[in-house]
Amino acid sequence: MPVTAGRRDVEISQRGQYAKGGVGRRYWDYRDEVAFRHIVGTRILDAGCGEGVTLEKLLRRMPDARIEGVDVDEANIAICHEHGLPVHRADLNTLPYPDSSFDTCLFMEVIEHLDQPETALAELARVTRPGGRILVIYPVDWAMRLARVVCLRWMEARFDPGHLRQWTRRGLGRLMRSCGIAPIRHVCLPFWPPFMLHGLVVGERTES
Repeated sequence: MPVTAGRRDVEISQRGQYAKGGVGRRYWDYRDEVAFRHIVGTRILDAGCGEGVTLEKLLRRMPDARIEGVDVDEANIAICHEHGLPVHRADLNTLPYPDSSFDTCLFMEVIEHLDQPETALAELARVTRPGGRILVIYPVDWAMRLARVVCLRWMEARFDPGHLRQWTRRGLGRLMRSCGIAPIRHVCLPFWPPFMLHGLVVGERTES
């Protein structure tokens, strides 16, 4: 998520939340681990990488791979650079890469922030090789808010994350297919509805 998301009077950083530890950190690690299992190849892009928490884990996990991140927020990029992460500033609607540059693109908790998600997904499809994968994670907002209340994370529960749309498996699948991405698997995290906090859609770039 952006550093300040929907409210400029409240600042919640990804790294700050992760550093708190506890069940929130354990769940974040679990979410990323599930996504990492679906990566193919060694050329990987973390699109909308935020402050680089997930990107940093991936670099440790696959030290010999060619991994990089992009984000549009200057504050996020500065934080990533402070931690030595290979991140570039880029608009997700016009990625600065040739066609078929990557084997896997991660798109984790980004699509709900976009007013042109179809353009961004089409760009991800373009820079992913045919047969490569696009991994899309989206949150279930009401469930996330309830989980934060249960965990006594009052500030996070009240925080406006700036989401423009609540995605569903069906709606996201339709959009991905229209962008040349074939959904091949849907994973509910950590449990099936109504106890689902995130959905992971594993998409495969179709042949041009």
